[in-house]
Amino acid sequence: QVQLVESGGGLVQPGGSLRLSCAASGSFFSIYTMGWYRQAPGKQRELVARIASGGTTNYADSVKGRFTISRDNAKNTVYLQMNSLKAEDTAVYYCNAQIPVGQYWGQGTQVTVSS
Repeated sequence: QVQLVESGGGLVQPGGSLRLSCAASGSFFSIYTMGWYRQAPGKQRELVARIASGGTTNYADSVKGRFTISRDNAKNTVYLQMNSLKAEDTAVYYCNAQIPVGQYWGQGTQVTVSS
């Protein structure tokens, strides 16, 4: 069982920044592929960014150059630095952990970009 707890969401103006954090339980965090997904009202959940155990990253085209995913294995934590935020980034952001036997999700954190 892996528990994921997200934090760092909130309300920000267009052009602003936020950093999301996701703390994971368990002793094998370093081998997990960790990801951030988001779901806007009326839309399907979509991948935002993912980081493999070796540090390889991939991003949705819509966030490339603005968002950065990183991980700190010593703290069992993955981060999503979001810069130059746009109204269309408004969504609930979910942390995801992929392990050999399945995947786990956090409860989600709301990000609202509005003036």
